Amino acid sequence: MINILLVDDETYVTESLALTIPWQEIGVEQVYRAASGKEALAILEMHDIDIVVTDIRMPGMTGLELIKVIMEEWPHIQCMLLTGYSDFEYARKAIQLQAFDYILKPVDDEEFVHSIVQMIETLKDEWEKADKYHTLLYHLKSDYGVLRGNLLHDLLLGRHLSSKSLESKLSQYEIPFTVDQQTSFILLQYGNPYDESDRNSMTLMEYAVGKMAEEIFSESMHVWYGKAPHDCLILMVQLKRETEQELSQLTDYKLARRRLLESLMKKFCEEAGNYLNADLSLMVSGWFHFPGEIAATYRRGISSYYSSRNYAFGEVVYLEDQLQITDMKINLNEFMYKPPTLIHLLESKQWDSAAEKITEVFAHLGKVNYSREHLYEVFLYITNAFMYTAHKQGQFIYEIDHSSMDMLHDPYVVQSLDKLQGWSIQMLEKLRSELTVSDEYAKSNLVKQVQELVSEMHRQDISVKTIADKVYLHPVYLSKVYKAETGESLSNYIIRMRMEQAHYLLKHSHKKIYEITEELGYQNPQYFSKIFRKFYGMTPQEFRDQ
Repeated sequence: MINILLVDDETYVTESLALTIPWQEIGVEQVYRAASGKEALAILEMHDIDIVVTDIRMPGMTGLELIKVIMEEWPHIQCMLLTGYSDFEYARKAIQLQAFDYILKPVDDEEFVHSIVQMIETLKDEWEKADKYHTLLYHLKSDYGVLRGNLLHDLLLGRHLSSKSLESKLSQYEIPFTVDQQTSFILLQYGNPYDESDRNSMTLMEYAVGKMAEEIFSESMHVWYGKAPHDCLILMVQLKRETEQELSQLTDYKLARRRLLESLMKKFCEEAGNYLNADLSLMVSGWFHFPGEIAATYRRGISSYYSSRNYAFGEVVYLEDQLQITDMKINLNEFMYKPPTLIHLLESKQWDSAAEKITEVFAHLGKVNYSREHLYEVFLYITNAFMYTAHKQGQFIYEIDHSSMDMLHDPYVVQSLDKLQGWSIQMLEKLRSELTVSDEYAKSNLVKQVQELVSEMHRQDISVKTIADKVYLHPVYLSKVYKAETGESLSNYIIRMRMEQAHYLLKHSHKKIYEITEELGYQNPQYFSKIFRKFYGMTPQEFRDQ
């Protein structure tokens, strides 16, 4: 609703307007009255006023002077002038002060109401536009996190942007970084107190860690915090101008800069541990030129990050201080690729042996100084074996497990040895269960396919080998599967089907016996007669003569 203030030293005018105008009907909630400019300003200080209607000629402060003050202090208020003087100079001055309207006394109620209604509609339009603007601004700021993250990803991965384009994006996304200034970054790793299935809690933890970092480091540095492309957290920092000027006056600028960073990181680790229960370890890059050297520095940092040990809580590692340490080499080939390989064990359905193979690999890793890169190698080795086995059986691995196979969607699998081992055994059991069911279906389908082939090929010289060639299996394996599924050997089934066909032809046709022999694929009539007698206890001729 609208609040209106009527100002006139002739109080009967404001009283008359307050009593005669149907304010509620036109959308006015409250009508205030003042007899002078000074009194009007006091009311404006105390109440939310939307429209001011004031006389021009008043003692002490004129209406024009009052409007001027209102435009300076409350620019959102709409103003209307009332006067008994039809002097153009007053009207021109009112226009200069951006008064909404100018009405002569005595006031015509209809004209006055019409002007007030127009002012109310104008105010509502402005409010609606302001609401839309602030809504859009809110959504834009909500998206800033995504936009900042995307820009950070692009720069870390080496995307080239011109200085002008980068400066524009930094300004637009409200990132307080300066092009061509020395920059450092900190890679963060923390001991996560949540189960990997609780992704919301993990996201909140990352958000809280980032906000705490911004709060602590922003005392003397500009901060840009986000998720790095290789699934670690990164904190970009630049010295504020006043901080840099202060440090530059010291004898050893670089040493002072490092000590400042050390003190901030120490405070950060302590507060993250106390308030967030986050066990942080930090890896700090050297200072580099932004943005020209950011991608190369990040590659060196991430390489060291993934080849490093898991650092203890509160430990800070400086890349520029790291010595090249030659650790005991891990010969994974001896454990992963020696026969029988995991692929061979899975292919031959030796599930228990496959589980022992996986356990053996992880047991060996647990005894040596492995790195994240080794965990990735084991992950790829195991997933390759799983995928090969599933595909060979006509299955897709994502049908067996919808999330764990995709590291982009489930990167937490390779965070630790225990998680990776647990995931591997779980996936092995899923694969075992799925392919066992699939194998039963495949065998049943194979029997059906073989029987159809025997029916179609009864006029040919058919054998177990010719059938095996048709279904791309070894004859021995095919015979074994068929016997296990039906209880009858495949060779016996082939003979029995041909003999049943011979029985039918001898009984229901006038074909000669040698013609039936040829039709069933037998080239030797004596052999055909011998087989027929074995099945029916008489020769083909004796069967026909009876």
